[in-house]
Amino acid sequence: MGEQLLAEEKKKKQYFELAQNKNYKEAEAVWHRLHQGTYIGDLVYGANDGIITTFAVVSGAAGALLSPGVVIILGLANLLADGFSMGASNLLSLRSERDFVKLQRKKEEWEAEQFPEIEREEIRSILRSWGVAKEQVEPATASITRDRKRWVDLMMREELNLKEEEPGSPLQHGSATFFAFIAAGFLPLVPYLIPQLPSQFLISSVVAGFAFFGVGAARSLVTAASPVKAGLEMLLVGGVASGVAFGIGFAVKTLFGIVV
Repeated sequence: MGEQLLAEEKKKKQYFELAQNKNYKEAEAVWHRLHQGTYIGDLVYGANDGIITTFAVVSGAAGALLSPGVVIILGLANLLADGFSMGASNLLSLRSERDFVKLQRKKEEWEAEQFPEIEREEIRSILRSWGVAKEQVEPATASITRDRKRWVDLMMREELNLKEEEPGSPLQHGSATFFAFIAAGFLPLVPYLIPQLPSQFLISSVVAGFAFFGVGAARSLVTAASPVKAGLEMLLVGGVASGVAFGIGFAVKTLFGIVV
């Protein structure tokens, strides 16, 4: 999710620059773009992994000259197992992250209670780093520290750089990842589910190629990259991964004389 975080930071910087220059309408538009589409990142990256991993399995099986029935079994087993793994990992990761943030908030509340003057000095340092005029630092500090919640909120953001109250529950984020993985990963298997369809691997490759480009282009929604460039990059990565899988399948069958 490194690309997604980088894109978010870029949009935040753009928002603050616009606000400082009093371009309030433009700043508001950037802010809405930053916070819209709670699950877009989960959907894009789930689909990204789903299409690559499933078509790699299909390619490996095709390289080993396995029957369509075996391809379907391997593909579906991989699709469901990996999709569940990704969704569960996203759920557990977000849950752990939010538990950590809650723990840090309790720590900040305790420090503000036990060592108020030290914490006030940290507020003064933050205000100075913002360029607040010297004569305004003390009144601003007093105003902030009169409200304990606002005080701790500021410390969480500026001292610890932690975000709170992220939209969407961990379960919803995990589910979005799982279903996107399943939906995109299922596409290369469709030709194998049509009985007597000729050139199943060729058709699956074409379908996967379009899916690679489409999913890659969709990454621009969370990375601010060029859709065409992102699509071509994804097509290249997916093609290389599938080629490697096909080659390994063919090599293993040839070297070991495996008959299925």
